[in-house]
Amino acid sequence: MKVAVVDYGSGNLASAARALERAAAEAGLAVKVRITAEAREVAAADRIVLPGQGAFADCAAGLAAVPGMGVAIEEATRGGTPFLGICVGMQLMAERGLEHKITPGFAWIRGEIAAMPADGLRLPQMGWNALSFPSEAAHPLLEGLAPGQHVYFVHSYALAGADAADVLATTDYGGAVVAMVARGNRAGTQFHVEKSQRVGIRILANFLSWTP
Repeated sequence: MKVAVVDYGSGNLASAARALERAAAEAGLAVKVRITAEAREVAAADRIVLPGQGAFADCAAGLAAVPGMGVAIEEATRGGTPFLGICVGMQLMAERGLEHKITPGFAWIRGEIAAMPADGLRLPQMGWNALSFPSEAAHPLLEGLAPGQHVYFVHSYALAGADAADVLATTDYGGAVVAMVARGNRAGTQFHVEKSQRVGIRILANFLSWTP
């Protein structure tokens, strides 16, 4: 299995690749993980992972600056290649981002990335927070996980106006915050799955085994 970790200058690529390799080893899967800025390699991959750090607009611009990358991701995922967005990588799945300016996203899921209300809480939301699963229907990406397990967040913008059917997990930070989404073969985690220790490794292993 070939897994492409998309390199568009957003950082955090090496840790995502290492976490994928560890998840594959623990699951007994033969996986080759490659960090790449080549659209052709992404188009030929069996899995696509899009990490992201920083502002929505900056990440969108960085992705657009890589020749053919946006088209490769769009066409591959439309054809059924499983996709996982991490942090801003997940946010780019939405219709648009509102950080600094209005920036279009992939529009794979409904909603926009808006500033989180402070409500006396520290922003960015940084640290370990527990997951809740709003749907009773089990999803393959959540296999082996239980409500209340903790994952690592660093963000001050979040998905608003989401379709409830797309939300796999939430966390409580002054109210429900979307933590994980999926529609078809495209999924994303607002938290840094690669920094979330055992829970993150399990989610990545589930992603590598996932047949949407």
